[in-house]
Amino acid sequence: CAVSLQRYGCRVIVTEIDPINALQAAMEGFEVTTMEDACSQGNIFVTTTGNRDIILGPHMEKMPNDAIVCNIGHFDTEIDIAWLEGQVQQGRMSKESIKPAEIGAVDRYTFPDKHSIIILAQGRLVNLGCATGHPSFVMSTSFTNQVLAQLELWQKSEQFECKIHMLPKRLDEEVARLHLDKLGVKLTRLTPVQAAYMNVPVDGPYKPDHYRY
Repeated sequence: CAVSLQRYGCRVIVTEIDPINALQAAMEGFEVTTMEDACSQGNIFVTTTGNRDIILGPHMEKMPNDAIVCNIGHFDTEIDIAWLEGQVQQGRMSKESIKPAEIGAVDRYTFPDKHSIIILAQGRLVNLGCATGHPSFVMSTSFTNQVLAQLELWQKSEQFECKIHMLPKRLDEEVARLHLDKLGVKLTRLTPVQAAYMNVPVDGPYKPDHYRY
């Protein structure tokens, strides 16, 4: 999400709890700071954490007028929608429905100082609430993973005890390989000498099963 926005020319600020992820973001050229510092600077806020209480009332009070706030990570607890609705019920804020939930909820909440923020999809998953979900290409990779995993379990069931297994790396690589033509990718092939030097098969897998990209 951050990389996509950056490529569209946005200035992107990242908030992070994990020092390794924070270092990765900084090395990718992103500014990394806290929500307390970022809340007054952004025009678009996207939560992607899978946690709760990421954007709270005090943050929203400091956001620029008509800042857009949405969530693509978890339930509607990433953004404190309950706080906003409570403020509306108590008469401290007003709420205007720009688009009803049936066609992708867009709501404007106006604060006592007359500045507003725009909440997409009622704080729920915006790619499902305001769009059509994942692109077909992304879903193709997911479904190919599932089909190959099912075939592997059916054909080699004796090799898998009853527990959770990671998809074998050779199948992971096969899923990627099957989708390269669509992207116009030309893959380099190892020579037998190169493969022997790296101690991997010519046709893969090229990484151990425990390796995570």
